[in-house]
Amino acid sequence: MAAITITTNEIGQLAAVFTIHSARAQSLAHVAARKALLDIEAGAKARAPVDTGFLRNSIRATQYVTAIGGEVVAGANYAHFVEYGTSRMAPKPYMGPAVDAVLPSFEQAIERIAAMDGLL
Repeated sequence: MAAITITTNEIGQLAAVFTIHSARAQSLAHVAARKALLDIEAGAKARAPVDTGFLRNSIRATQYVTAIGGEVVAGANYAHFVEYGTSRMAPKPYMGPAVDAVLPSFEQAIERIAAMDGLL
């Protein structure tokens, strides 16, 4: 089974408008995306159930260099089973709730950046 990957497609779509606007807006959007990715990573690590610590230690955020956004990956081969459960094990979500906790503040940051750049 593959690892869990949370990509910031929605975040990237929301922030993509900055690729055609001011360098300042692009820079601020990159900073906001980086903060969101690191917050998701921290939240997922805090929520991940711990037996050996392997799952928690396998969670990493990576920011895209050429686009605004990134991904948070839980690289443990059993990460999917923990997040979504199996027929014999109840789900113990850690990644989804971490995204849900961070997304509203990221959206607000992007809206503030857009307002400052005259996009809203």
